[in-house]
Amino acid sequence: MDDSEVVVASGTPVPEVSAPSATADPDQVAVPEVGHPTTALIATATGSSVDVYDEPRGTVTQTVAAEDVLTVPDQTPLTFLVEEQDGEWLNVHLPVRPNGTTGWIEASDVGLVSTDMRVEVMLDTFTLTVYQGSDVVLESAIGVGRGDRPTPGGVYYIRELLQPPDPDGLYGPYAYGLSGYSPVLDEFNGGDAIIGIHGTNDPDSIGTLASSGCIRLPNDVITELVTDVGIPLGTPVYIGEADAPGA
Repeated sequence: MDDSEVVVASGTPVPEVSAPSATADPDQVAVPEVGHPTTALIATATGSSVDVYDEPRGTVTQTVAAEDVLTVPDQTPLTFLVEEQDGEWLNVHLPVRPNGTTGWIEASDVGLVSTDMRVEVMLDTFTLTVYQGSDVVLESAIGVGRGDRPTPGGVYYIRELLQPPDPDGLYGPYAYGLSGYSPVLDEFNGGDAIIGIHGTNDPDSIGTLASSGCIRLPNDVITELVTDVGIPLGTPVYIGEADAPGA
């Protein structure tokens, strides 16, 4: 996200993030086709960390811990978007670098629920659409990443919901943290450069290339998304282009 202190919806403060640093060539950022599945499976960890394997019954390659990937880990559950299920094993999208990383986890380590909600972001038309099944429940113009700090295309999911202390500040009244990261920024003031969907104190930036990679919504729209639509943690977010084949 861009900068300023952010807090979880309950009001607990978290570290300030600012001062990004560039590390990659934005011209090499791929924007894939956007998918349209009508249901998704969400895995919520029963503990504070989950071991990730290279294949079912294989070797542990890493451990994803809430304290490493969540802003306020003691108040937000650790969730994953399921890509594939093989018996008691789940191939899930991971909230780690590089974007698009997946791995296998044991189903016994998580609880499973399904959702028919999804978010689709079209970078070339500056639009965000929220679906419930085949029905559109919200649609809005958005601001996206500048040319040198692009919003990365790909498959992501909602990892957390935050509430900034100032609803009229840079993030507006609410900010969703996604599972993805800026492809060109390493950090914001010592923290990971996480991609988010949030409000803005610059309404004129909607419909333009304006952010450092995050997706900006008008403040009334992000409020509606949080308070009326209520997308759950783990909801898939597909970022691509409207004119891509199959989009």
